[in-house]
Amino acid sequence: MLSEVHGVAFTEFPQNEADLITVRTIGRIAQLLLDLRAEYERRPNEATTAQIRQRIGELSQLEEQLSSPDVRATT
Repeated sequence: MLSEVHGVAFTEFPQNEADLITVRTIGRIAQLLLDLRAEYERRPNEATTAQIRQRIGELSQLEEQLSSPDVRATT
């Protein structure tokens, strides 16, 4: 089925529940990163840096889930 938004046609795909959950998780981690950035700006320290690195790693894993059907099938 084709839809049109602002004059641009695009194909509608059924919503994938796993992708929706993944995208919501990405949003939560993004918010955590914003909070960690603010904390680091107030008091730079290695513990906060380690948490930032951990969250970046989690985002990398989530990106793989979104882009790879093989990874999606295993989650």
